[in-house]
Amino acid sequence: MFRRVLIANRGEIAVRIAATLQQMGITVVAVFSDADRESPHVGCADEAYPLEGVTAAETYLRGDKIIEIARDHRVDAIHPGYGFLSENAAFAQACADASIAFIGPRPQAIRALGDKIAAKQTMAGAGVPVVPGWAGEADAAPKTFGREAKRIGFPVLVKAAAGGGGKGMRVVAKESELEAAMDSARREAKAAFGDPRVFLEKYIARPRHVEFQIFGDAHGNVVHMYERECSIQRRHQKIIEETPSPALTPLLRERMGEAAVRVASVAGYMNAGTVEFLVDESGGFYFLEVNTRLQVEHPITEMTLRQDLVRAQVLVAAGERLPFTQAELRPEGHALECRIYAEDPPNGFLPSSGTLNRFAPPFGPNVRVDSGVMESNDVSVHYDPMLAKVVTWGGYREDSIARMQWALHRFAILGLTTNVEFLSSLLVHPEFRAGRLHTHFLEENPMDVGKPEVPDEVFVAAAMFTSPVSGEGVYDPICGDSSEPGSSPWNASEGWRTA
Repeated sequence: MFRRVLIANRGEIAVRIAATLQQMGITVVAVFSDADRESPHVGCADEAYPLEGVTAAETYLRGDKIIEIARDHRVDAIHPGYGFLSENAAFAQACADASIAFIGPRPQAIRALGDKIAAKQTMAGAGVPVVPGWAGEADAAPKTFGREAKRIGFPVLVKAAAGGGGKGMRVVAKESELEAAMDSARREAKAAFGDPRVFLEKYIARPRHVEFQIFGDAHGNVVHMYERECSIQRRHQKIIEETPSPALTPLLRERMGEAAVRVASVAGYMNAGTVEFLVDESGGFYFLEVNTRLQVEHPITEMTLRQDLVRAQVLVAAGERLPFTQAELRPEGHALECRIYAEDPPNGFLPSSGTLNRFAPPFGPNVRVDSGVMESNDVSVHYDPMLAKVVTWGGYREDSIARMQWALHRFAILGLTTNVEFLSSLLVHPEFRAGRLHTHFLEENPMDVGKPEVPDEVFVAAAMFTSPVSGEGVYDPICGDSSEPGSSPWNASEGWRTA
């Protein structure tokens, strides 16, 4: 087993990975940018080393810097988390060349599945249903793309071959719009991924986005860990995830699970990954892509299966067999995840930056909060604005939704504008409650995100009263210690006021 593991990431995922590593008796080595010097992921690590710089390009995307730190400090393995270098085949290869284990899939699998065109062709050949499309010569003449788009049938999607997260993607309703959409998508794809290639795909109206967690080891074992419904999205970014999907029948779940395992087997996949599908209104499903990493929404799978996915990742990367079989994976209940962002919904969801004057997550039975910030931290404009993930579990979907509403109403955040109220409005929408979800849900069901007409002093007082009363223990969401008694503001030793 590894003795020392470097986490090549920041924020809540770095904190979450560190907790599992330390529980396994592994020394945690963190890296940090200048902006993250006081961040929780630094304080929770056993050792931490600077990357010198502020932007992602200067720091967390510098694989050479990270590997140099790993070598200098005798690191056995690197966990990339998600984002940054997690799906970078060159970085995974550089780790192998430096005799450092990469806690993720092999470089060749990342390459094969990271190219959307090649992956789709491979899966079609293996009998996995794929969305009708065309992925001919990337430099073909515009009239060739136009001819193929008419064959597929408008509307079509122009998609980046090396893309993800909605970048390099355009919906085209008619032929006259195609060339301009392709030029725009190519420019965005080149800037985001260094690869301007695009391809065409049939545009499926009102699909569900359903993904299956997969896991493989070096001994030929492959399993799926059931599905996650990720249809509630804004600008192709997931906001709310849940499992099980309210749309899947037992038969459809079985068929999709078998297809996900086939995808992993064909790719010779090892470690954690996610096979993403689109599900149409008639129940047909189509392969979309594979994310060759741990997903942001992995906690809901952990909650329903009572498994630690990071622990399984580490075991598999160390050459051990999967710690579970398909037969042993039996999901129970329902789990829901809401992503808490520092953003301003009334102002077009613009990112919000500044100092967290108050950050008091909710705590209660079957409520989990993964966070990478704490009070007094400065939230920078240089990184993703996600502050935390709230995860709830219940015996049934209605239970987990009710628990999530309870949790969101008790999440006190001051100093920054967040999407907490927006999420609360979503949860009570009758279409959401009925489980009638699709990827254009928010476009068809706009939420009222106007600013509440309540004085700031009311929020300050409410936030202060979310602290436990004096004498009760507090669970530290950052490092997991439960100890210091809580305190009422009336018992504070220093003075305070609301303005």
